[in-house]
Amino acid sequence: MKKYVGILLCISMLVTLGACGKAAAQHTDESADERVSSQAAIKVDNTEAKHQKAKKQSKNIESTEKADVPADEPNNDNTTGESKMTTTNVKDTENFYGIEFTADSDIFARIKGKSYKDDCTVPLEDLRYLHVLHVGFDGQPHEGEIICNKAIAEDLLEIFEQLYEAGYQIEKIKLVDEYNAEDEASMADNNSSCFNFRFISHTTKISNHGKGMAIDINPLYNPYIKTVNGNLNIEPANSTPYVDRTADFPHKINETDLAYQLFTAHGFSWGGAWNSSKDYQHFEK
Repeated sequence: MKKYVGILLCISMLVTLGACGKAAAQHTDESADERVSSQAAIKVDNTEAKHQKAKKQSKNIESTEKADVPADEPNNDNTTGESKMTTTNVKDTENFYGIEFTADSDIFARIKGKSYKDDCTVPLEDLRYLHVLHVGFDGQPHEGEIICNKAIAEDLLEIFEQLYEAGYQIEKIKLVDEYNAEDEASMADNNSSCFNFRFISHTTKISNHGKGMAIDINPLYNPYIKTVNGNLNIEPANSTPYVDRTADFPHKINETDLAYQLFTAHGFSWGGAWNSSKDYQHFEK
């Protein structure tokens, strides 16, 4: 009898130990599941955090990029009343280009009542604004502005690009409007310019400058000379030292000069070859 009781006790202990082991295993599995779930949650949280950080950085970049462009910065492609003209032989179209403009444009606002006078007979659609580069007397590159007739616009862009590439020195290329459209003031400052509605000196005929079909280059060193009523007329008045064309001085235009060669190659005539007067600065078409 004692023998059977002992066997029963052993069996009972084994059952109890099995139940405890199963519970312990179940608890271990649950703990592992909780750890996996917890790690997954942490991973999700970290991923979301990275995503939010990336979004924040992206917004910051966008904000910085927008801040780099001033809100009032004009868009040249959509400037009111202005459109870029097409050229065929100009190489550097970022620096040598022409613009067609209307009465609504900022360009016209600069010339209205000055070079484009109230009685101007040249249709506005026949004019072009040109942007060029030139080498100044300081040997450095400078920006230049020209208003001209559309008939010579591409010629001028090509010529000035070639002059620039050759290092040909032109002191200033500004709109004559910066001198209130006063030719004497512009020439005396050695400014090279083109369009200015006016008459030929000492005549009632509209000049080619008045049509935008002529341009003057370094006028101080290449004056206009004409005898009027027995008196020698020199324009600009301060260019007297450069009247004698046999003298040797810089920036003198003659038939060996590059400007002469390029302009005449494009079909322009030179005022220095005239008979009744001499206009050494002047090229027209």
